[in-house]
Amino acid sequence: MNFKELNFAVDGDSITAGMQWSWHVFQKLSFASHYNVAVGSAVWYKRTITTSSGSVTTQDYDDPGFAGISDGWLETDDLNELQKRANNCAVVHIQRFLSEVRNGNAKRPDVFAFAMGTNDDAGMLGDPAKALTGKTLVGNENIDLFTEAGAMRWCIQTISENFPEARIFVLTPIQAADPDHNAKIEKQISEVFTKIAGGMSVQLIDCFHGCGICEKFENKGAEGRYLIDGLHPKANGQAREGSFAASQISAKMF
Repeated sequence: MNFKELNFAVDGDSITAGMQWSWHVFQKLSFASHYNVAVGSAVWYKRTITTSSGSVTTQDYDDPGFAGISDGWLETDDLNELQKRANNCAVVHIQRFLSEVRNGNAKRPDVFAFAMGTNDDAGMLGDPAKALTGKTLVGNENIDLFTEAGAMRWCIQTISENFPEARIFVLTPIQAADPDHNAKIEKQISEVFTKIAGGMSVQLIDCFHGCGICEKFENKGAEGRYLIDGLHPKANGQAREGSFAASQISAKMF
């Protein structure tokens, strides 16, 4: 397939933000454009964050007084900063992306890829069967945006409804150096990613099991073969994941 006239857009967390794996996909497949709304420390779902200073809950992007989005992760009791962190989720990223397309700052995507989940809490997975219930998003009480399953369904369907011709891909997280972290990711893949992507009839790209980044060759908190700190890819890891994703996108575009 000729990708030179197609626009590529992505969302994700710190492993996707900036010019990492998705930039390699853009270059390898020669897409016409690359638009990235990923923010470090992001999760799929809305959330409430509570500290001794009070609590904050994810705003919608078009809410009056929207505080913004922060990639912060260090401990703090600053409620304004925590509000920005609570806003750092795929649901808000997609709301922002739609606004940027409407404003002419981003092109309508022909291919959209999600690469989220690394930072998601194992207790926030939700019920995929319930999240997939019903046909519409508006007024659908089965879609809990405060769970991974509900947020994933909402994000996928929102992109599909706004850009019906776009091909949508969901990338799983990559392996890290920590086996406990990897066990959490495998649980997400088996219980949520596979079921929601399958239920929404979009392509799942299994980077965890297929891109070549392997826990056995990585060191927690230190540099390994492909990861700089046991979690985030260094340049060769970004290229490795990007090459795999590009091959999968190319093969699955029909």
